[in-house]
Amino acid sequence: MQGMMMTMPMRIIEILQYGAELHPGAEIVSVRTEGDIHRETYAEAYARAGQLAHGLAGLGIAPGDRVATLAWNGYRHFELYYAISGMGAVCHTINPRLSAEQMLYIITHAEDRVLCLDLTFVPLIEALADQLPADLKFVLMTDRAHMPDSAVDFLCYEELLDGQPAAYDWPMLDETAAAGLCYTSGTTGNPKGALFSQRSTVLHALWLSIAIPKSLNAQARILPVVPMFHVNSWGLPYAAPLVGASLIMPGSKLDGASLFDLMETEGVTASWGVPTVWLGLRAEMEARNAAPSKLKQVVIGGSAAPRAMIEFFERQDIDVCHAWGMTEMSPVGTHGQLPPTMEGLDFDTRMALKSKQGRRMFGVELKITDEDGARLPHDGKAVGNLYVRGNGIVSGYFNNPEATAAALDAEGWFGTGDVASIDADGFLYIQDRAKDLIKSGGEWISSIDLENIAMAHPCVSNCAVISIPHPKWDERPLLVVVPKSESEKPALEEIHAMMLDHVAKWQLPDAMEFVDALPLTATGKVSKLTLRQRFDGYQMPDVG
Repeated sequence: MQGMMMTMPMRIIEILQYGAELHPGAEIVSVRTEGDIHRETYAEAYARAGQLAHGLAGLGIAPGDRVATLAWNGYRHFELYYAISGMGAVCHTINPRLSAEQMLYIITHAEDRVLCLDLTFVPLIEALADQLPADLKFVLMTDRAHMPDSAVDFLCYEELLDGQPAAYDWPMLDETAAAGLCYTSGTTGNPKGALFSQRSTVLHALWLSIAIPKSLNAQARILPVVPMFHVNSWGLPYAAPLVGASLIMPGSKLDGASLFDLMETEGVTASWGVPTVWLGLRAEMEARNAAPSKLKQVVIGGSAAPRAMIEFFERQDIDVCHAWGMTEMSPVGTHGQLPPTMEGLDFDTRMALKSKQGRRMFGVELKITDEDGARLPHDGKAVGNLYVRGNGIVSGYFNNPEATAAALDAEGWFGTGDVASIDADGFLYIQDRAKDLIKSGGEWISSIDLENIAMAHPCVSNCAVISIPHPKWDERPLLVVVPKSESEKPALEEIHAMMLDHVAKWQLPDAMEFVDALPLTATGKVSKLTLRQRFDGYQMPDVG
């Protein structure tokens, strides 16, 4: 017997329509590439999305066509999110930090019809223009007054909207229709495309709006530092209109001072981003001996947040929500928003919990397995390969059958490539990426554990631990440190003394090297592949 309820398809455009009708006071504040601050309400964004859909249709865009974006966080990018998916096309966000080779690959692989870009990226496209598909159209996200002279035939975004009606007959799409395309920024091989559906995107937004209420509520003013070109800014452009939160878009200015000033002037209550971003904000807070006055929560994801970083913000009365996910997961899978029953725990216990990757969002299932695929218990002790499944998780990769076949296990779960444990309360702890674990004498060493401890040293600005081949032990850990200054460099013995309180002596790094900065991937994570290449042939001292 089936229920007797209406079946209406889930559509992304309904999120913005809802925000426009139910949250008229919420706004999108954008630092524009033109140099000024722009403001618009969700109602204005909805009307402009309708005009934009008419404009894109005039360029020949039809359902299923891919429209690419190469842009910072801002209101025009937000409008593109909704106009493209609303009309049944696919919004393909491109990470500008990819190499030229990777960018050319994904534009060609996605078969993009139109590329919309911010002024910042004009030189980039001009340099690649002769290698891009001849029929690709370019829309520059600015007004006529700021259009540059260029050999590339750029169309003007605002002229695409001018004279178009705000009302658009949004089609009643199949909810399983493709809506968004985001390529992984893997460090080996070609990027792989995660193809999100209307349904998966709406569900992820609903789950996210429930999961982190300290950030997502009608009084919130959220600054997404995580880029809209990287996994849909962790779903914030979709979740915020649902709850009536305002979005404060930073554009290209992501340094600590610019973020601090924007947070202060716009009364930002929450901000989301990767650990490298928070290192910059922390340095600025220390320099000013102050915190942004309204900031109450930071959400940290993308890579593991060091406990020292979490404790710094918590001591400033800024709640830290440690999150974890992947491009293939829409992307948020777990969050560290503690339930009320745990908020009253003592500081050290809360920090220990917050240093983990949190508990699963509704709609996401987790399992850990041994090397033979047998499930391991969620007892906080067993460590295994992490797999996930759910309605917001990919069932394969776009136009890539080989990668699809390798992605899923025999039960249809997606393999994350992480090694983790899960405790009885559901807290996930990522021990390491499988490829970053260090195997020494047949035993595993977690690079993340060593990094988190080293980051607590007052002279360490940033650090990474990588494996170095060893003739006797197979691999040994090397600690690579960015010191606070030339005059403030930690001694390896000091860090060893800190680590011995938490790990066995045989797990200690054998050596330490100083660098001016750590190399980053296109998504702002530390590139351990680049570090391993840099220290290729490094000779470890003989420590027995």
